[in-house]
Amino acid sequence: MKYSVIIVFCCFLLGSCEGEVLPKPNALLRLEYPDTEHTTFKGDHFTLDRNVMASIKSKKGNSFILDYPLMQGSIFITYKEINGDLDKLLTDAQRLSYEHAVKADNILEQPFVNEEGKVYGMYYEVKGNAASQAQFYVTDSTAHFVTGSLYFHAKPNYDSILPAAAYLQNDIRRIMETLKWIDE
Repeated sequence: MKYSVIIVFCCFLLGSCEGEVLPKPNALLRLEYPDTEHTTFKGDHFTLDRNVMASIKSKKGNSFILDYPLMQGSIFITYKEINGDLDKLLTDAQRLSYEHAVKADNILEQPFVNEEGKVYGMYYEVKGNAASQAQFYVTDSTAHFVTGSLYFHAKPNYDSILPAAAYLQNDIRRIMETLKWIDE
């Protein structure tokens, strides 16, 4: 009798499962950021369009930070005068971009040329878990040199910061495209 109860119970358990068990699909986090509105920022040596969502922080001399509190990221921008040391400035900017190569999966270089405004430069998009997701420099090659770097206020996790990084990379491109030199 004991064995027949156990057999009936096991048959009941096996027969009670209906249908095929399917795993739930992975959910993706959907981050949406507001449309960009721009205003002109005027520095001592150049003007550029900046996103109104960014606040200007820590303006010291010829350097300032565009802070994006919603995305917990910042774009650090530095201006330097060229005093016969353009080669050194270019080398330093390129070296800084490639210091992230250790953690980066890939670094894409995109040259930038605005003949009319005499703005020439390079944009570096960094893919992977690097500290900075984008770097750039622009120059007129005679008097002005501007560098910029994008950093997030968190440990780099490329998959998590990708939507914010893409949004801020578009802002960096806009900065490069709208930058105009102020000749004294």
